[in-house]
Amino acid sequence: MVKRRKLEAPSAEDLGRIEAEFRRETPARAMSAPIAQVAAETAGSFQPGTPEMRRDEAQAAAYREAEGQGRLIKYIPLDDIEPMSMQRDRTIMDDEAMAELEHSIRQNGLRLPIEIYTLKDPKSSQRFGLLSGYRRLIAQQRLLAQSGDQRFAQIKAVLRDPDQIGGAFVAMVEENEIRQDLSHYERGRIAAIAAQQGAFPSTEDAVAHMFAAASKAKRSKIRSFAMIFEELGDMLRFPEGLREKDGLRLAQALRAGAEARLREVLGAQDPADAKAEWALIDGVITEQDQPPADLKRGGRPSKQPASAAWTGSDTLRTSTGVTLRAQSDSEGYVIRFSGAGLSPDFMEKLMRDIHEKLEQG
Repeated sequence: MVKRRKLEAPSAEDLGRIEAEFRRETPARAMSAPIAQVAAETAGSFQPGTPEMRRDEAQAAAYREAEGQGRLIKYIPLDDIEPMSMQRDRTIMDDEAMAELEHSIRQNGLRLPIEIYTLKDPKSSQRFGLLSGYRRLIAQQRLLAQSGDQRFAQIKAVLRDPDQIGGAFVAMVEENEIRQDLSHYERGRIAAIAAQQGAFPSTEDAVAHMFAAASKAKRSKIRSFAMIFEELGDMLRFPEGLREKDGLRLAQALRAGAEARLREVLGAQDPADAKAEWALIDGVITEQDQPPADLKRGGRPSKQPASAAWTGSDTLRTSTGVTLRAQSDSEGYVIRFSGAGLSPDFMEKLMRDIHEKLEQG
């Protein structure tokens, strides 16, 4: 017979210990009715407004984001755009290519929008400046003038916000390099203008940034044509007609100090075309390339050049081959030095000499 075990009630101390262990092992949970919990979850996920209102808000946010990123195509009145807000890289336009472009726009509309930016200080009702698409804008202006058709009165455009004017110049060059190749002179000209307008510290820096994808040899040629624009741009009537090899010869002559003589000859003549203009330039270069006569051979000595010669009242050519040309603008006076005898050390010494003279008064 199994002996029965006597059960004893737990003491108050044991009950307290058991209850403490139970509370420690069981997570606390708020006591609430199921309907209260459902209401709380519904309130947390509630969005104000109707579904249509929320959709409109999302679309407005997406629109603002696209506009900020320059992904929106707008229709802008032609009269609101200033085509020459920036100096253009292209100086001439091919008539045949322009006629083809006008025909395409007339038949199919403008397929590729132009790029514009907001002018900070507009001088008229033209609120936007042209960044790229000069040929497209001109073609549509011509179509409007010829036909009077109001569908040409507005043009497709994308509003850009260039970080700096340098970025705008680079964008303009890239567009024309891709769509219609620039001439060597046009490349050099726009690089020099970009530097003159403060977009880049120097012409060298402008060429390096604006034609970063070009080879080292191509950038060297662009710098040569930029120098031609800087020293003879106001004298040349047909600069776009310069062939590559002729332009490089001209640049070499300028480095050797031929600027004063070239300006003298070009200023005294009125060439009818690019061929006649180059004949004048070639004559000066050939004259410069001729070696001096050997006086030991006898014969009548040729007339020796003067130690210094003025061309007009602003250009002085020294006997060392260095040419000085005085210029002035709204900010003051500038003296441009050119010639083969120039070097960084020479210019540094010259600056010290000028400083000494100015200090003496």
